[in-house]
Amino acid sequence: MKYNTQIQNRVKRIEGQLRGILRMMEEDKDCKEVITQLSAVRTAVDRTMGVIVSSNLVDCVQKANENEETNAEDLIKEAVNLLVNSR
Repeated sequence: MKYNTQIQNRVKRIEGQLRGILRMMEEDKDCKEVITQLSAVRTAVDRTMGVIVSSNLVDCVQKANENEETNAEDLIKEAVNLLVNSR
């Protein structure tokens, strides 16, 4: 799978958020602020995973339609399992 610029930018934003959290910890910021930012990172990671899985799923289903040997239903189940197991 090719990871487009949008997905890469999402990960770069998450990286920046994590650096900000480390800075907050080094500055002994209030734990409530740190937890709020960690929660934001978790949400961003979850959404990024969803985008990656859904993009990959579209590619896989299209390929399955072209190649009759591959079952699109199995690919969909595998993608759903990836999302469910990542929680």
